[in-house]
Amino acid sequence: MKLLAVETATEACSAALYCDGSIIERYQIAPQQHTRLILPMIESLLAEAGLQRQDLHALAFGCGPGSFTGIRIATGIIQGIAFGLDVPVVPVSTLAALAQDFFDRHDAHTAFVAMDARMSEIFWGVYQRNPDNHAELCGKEVVTPAHLIEFPPLNGSGVGSGWGVYADVLGGCLTGLVGACYPDYLPRAAAVAKLGMYGFDHGLAVTVDEALPSYLRNNVAKKESERLRP
Repeated sequence: MKLLAVETATEACSAALYCDGSIIERYQIAPQQHTRLILPMIESLLAEAGLQRQDLHALAFGCGPGSFTGIRIATGIIQGIAFGLDVPVVPVSTLAALAQDFFDRHDAHTAFVAMDARMSEIFWGVYQRNPDNHAELCGKEVVTPAHLIEFPPLNGSGVGSGWGVYADVLGGCLTGLVGACYPDYLPRAAAVAKLGMYGFDHGLAVTVDEALPSYLRNNVAKKESERLRP
């Protein structure tokens, strides 16, 4: 099984290739350089694995939330490749990718994921490690002011940029529940690839027409739909 994944929803740009159980990745923190970097990253991965695009069985992408422009880059790249190859796509939450990367690096079972959403808000989701060692959402993902977060009574770690910007507010809301915080974590395509394979195996792949971004902000989604009207 061969699956290509991309993640461009933050200042980090990355691509990863799952090939028969192994994952290789290209990753670079490069704000506003994603359109220049992502295609060469993909070609470099395929060359390292000795593959052509036609050898891919499926695709995955970080579908958001995150930077509007970054999400559109990943969506457009994956939609273009999927359309040309006629292969299925697995959309993967950027917050889930953050949690998965954290779980892969730490002996932890709960991640309170918070990404800075600007405008005094955060993208928020609580993830737990499931029996298959994959990040699984508890409740739902939302965009919200930090002081209005909802959370289950679980002990866990804070992950994501929101813990750098709103550490005091989040820490106050989750007093006694949060141990260490990891505000410098950024989503990586390797985690998207891992979750993409998991989703593919569990029937979560969609067609190219259904491979859509997730902004969480209703006003952004509304503006996008308005732009697509004839």
